[in-house]
Amino acid sequence: MKSLLPINLNKLFILLLLVNFIGCKNKIKKEDIKVAETSRSEYLPYYNEESFTPNWLIPNSEEEINFHKIPDFKLVNQLGDTVTQKTFDNKIYITDFFFTICPGICPQMTDNMFKLQEKFKNDQDVLLLSHSVMPTTDSVSVLQEYAKNHGVIDEKWHLVTGDKTEIYTLGRDSYFVENDLGEPKSIEDFLHTENFLLIDKSKHIRGIYNGLNRASIAQLITDIKTLQIEK
Repeated sequence: MKSLLPINLNKLFILLLLVNFIGCKNKIKKEDIKVAETSRSEYLPYYNEESFTPNWLIPNSEEEINFHKIPDFKLVNQLGDTVTQKTFDNKIYITDFFFTICPGICPQMTDNMFKLQEKFKNDQDVLLLSHSVMPTTDSVSVLQEYAKNHGVIDEKWHLVTGDKTEIYTLGRDSYFVENDLGEPKSIEDFLHTENFLLIDKSKHIRGIYNGLNRASIAQLITDIKTLQIEK
């Protein structure tokens, strides 16, 4: 009768190796997950191009300070007041692009911006900025009437008009607000998008959201609160 001891020892040795390998592998995975969860809970990502690939930077680091920012601009709001980046100094703001006679997505976008206004109405940290993509027809008086009809709080939510080239350049080259990756656009190509952008107090893009989607708006509200407690 042959002894089974060598076979059993070999099996035992292989089994121990497998257990050790799986244990180490799981340990690495848990550590990786912990790092990822820490990053996502403490900081929101930063964005600097149209694919919206997240960049996980540490706020106030040299990399963050030199990262893509929204440049200065000079536009006019529904009151006829000049609006620049100074208007948003030390403020978090949500921005979008619309036009007053839009029969499609704009009414729902405006409704959701109104909900954001109401949610943060008493929070001085948060402002809203809506750019008209038809500035030649959306004059100050037209924007003023639109603001009145949609419950806009003037000092909270700026509806702006101005130079079309400046608005379109901001939308495409600074906010990356359109979804047509790599497709060249001219000033003659209409800028139309449902996206909302979240901008931090240092003028960095920190989130992009579907302005028509309830879950996306809920995430935006959560992310604003996360941004407010960032160190």
